[in-house]
Amino acid sequence: MTTNFSSQRICKILTVAIFVLQATIKVPAQQQFTDAVIQKVDASVKTRSENIYGYTVTEHYAVYRNKDNINPVAEMTVDTSYLKDTGKSYVIVSKSGSEMIQNLVLNAILENEKHLNLPGVREGSWITSENYIMNLESSGTQQLDGRTCLLLSLTPRRKTPYLLVGTLWVDLKDGSIVQVQGTTSKSSSFLTGSTQVIRQYANINGLPQATHFKAVSNSFVFGQTIVIIDYLNYHVYLSRPM
Repeated sequence: MTTNFSSQRICKILTVAIFVLQATIKVPAQQQFTDAVIQKVDASVKTRSENIYGYTVTEHYAVYRNKDNINPVAEMTVDTSYLKDTGKSYVIVSKSGSEMIQNLVLNAILENEKHLNLPGVREGSWITSENYIMNLESSGTQQLDGRTCLLLSLTPRRKTPYLLVGTLWVDLKDGSIVQVQGTTSKSSSFLTGSTQVIRQYANINGLPQATHFKAVSNSFVFGQTIVIIDYLNYHVYLSRPM
């Protein structure tokens, strides 16, 4: 009986030891994989920055109010030009609807985008490990727009309206951004709370460019406001052939 009891104890001890050993092996392996994915994301952002000298795109803005997602209260179409050395400029092609919303919302967005894309400023909003703490949400993959994606959680390293607390979808093959969704880490105005944001990307000339954007904000003064931006007819100018 003593021998059997000792054997049982030894088996239990060995089982626990094996479990601990597997865990110690698994954690570094997971972290190595996470680190490799983050390096791919950083490399993809760097490649985009280094290779895009400029681009033009037509942007269509629509603003919806008070949970009416069908009838926009204001719309605007702009031709946007971006140059790496100077940032963004806009030419308004058409606009309609509430002049107050055009001024308070749409014109404010355009001015904000001008500032955010200035050299020395735009780097602070990039989705990189310099601006975010990133972690794999799971070891599995998810299909999105026909692409196999890994999901990373995003935690900003500082609070700013330009950085999100949320989730990043990246292409499994090259780490390029497919979609980002989350809540701004800081409100852009004392009149509104944090804004819920989703931005989708597609590879154009082999580099990720935004194709669709949606932002939802709420305030006691204005109620719910939804801004949707669609990006059409990209023409990308590369610094050098890819």
